[in-house]
Amino acid sequence: MNVYDLQQKILQLKKQNDVCILAHSYVAREISEIADFTGDSYGLSVQAANVPNQTVLMCGVRFMAETCKILSPQKKVLLANPLAGCPMAEQMDKQLITQVKEQFPDYLVMAYINTTAELKTIADVCVTSSSAVKIAKAVKQDKILFIPDCNLGTFVAGQVPEKEFKLLQGGCPVHASIRPQAVQEMKRLHPNALVLVHPECVPEVTAQADYVGSTTGIMAYAEQSDAKEFIIGTEISISEHLQYDCPDKYFYPLSKELICPNMKSMTLVDVYRNLTGEDGEEIFLDEETLHLAKKCIDNMIQLGG
Repeated sequence: MNVYDLQQKILQLKKQNDVCILAHSYVAREISEIADFTGDSYGLSVQAANVPNQTVLMCGVRFMAETCKILSPQKKVLLANPLAGCPMAEQMDKQLITQVKEQFPDYLVMAYINTTAELKTIADVCVTSSSAVKIAKAVKQDKILFIPDCNLGTFVAGQVPEKEFKLLQGGCPVHASIRPQAVQEMKRLHPNALVLVHPECVPEVTAQADYVGSTTGIMAYAEQSDAKEFIIGTEISISEHLQYDCPDKYFYPLSKELICPNMKSMTLVDVYRNLTGEDGEEIFLDEETLHLAKKCIDNMIQLGG
């Protein structure tokens, strides 16, 4: 069976079974083409909460499916590939952060959306990469413990110098692997290209960028810009999507190493098998976790996130 035929079967099945398919921007193009919504993790969760479908299939990683369940506890939430985790979300646990909180009791705990549901239960406020600066400025507290990504935390701290930040050594291993020399080399090869990077990159990389922002922000910037060439410093799928969406422009991945193996672990066949009931995993969270984890997301929304 070819890709097109499989996509048509999936479209038929999702309509027949009344399933909403969500695809993160980092997944393969053939999956995003059959999704009802494509975007970043929090945006997809909001879409899931607003659609009438009672079953949601997340083509992303586990923490994204958990966030969907937190915002839509009454719905059936499926994770397309049960093996799709997130090293950043999983590198800090509740026990560790509880100990850190005891050492710094006067610090507000600000958790990146890229954290497990369990870790969200002890966070004061949640943030996305696009809302982190705004929320850091908006909170009343002057001391912030930012978890888990120290690179995003460093970027936010630079934008909010009036507040004190405590950072831990954590982050996205894919984005953090990019060296500043890679930016210099790509600029040499494409001197007319603008450099657009994600704040999960190390500070020496973001310092050389023309724009630093979320995945959604990078895509919007490239689509709206009058420039014709761009060096894209986030997961390599974004360069591919932009090439399809803006065929009159040129997009160059900052590095061929910018590949998330977890996002790439799911296939169109996984989606199909979820819809036929052969595979996948339903996400279950206990009532206490749902209640406590939602508090930090509600605080984010209240602060304009």
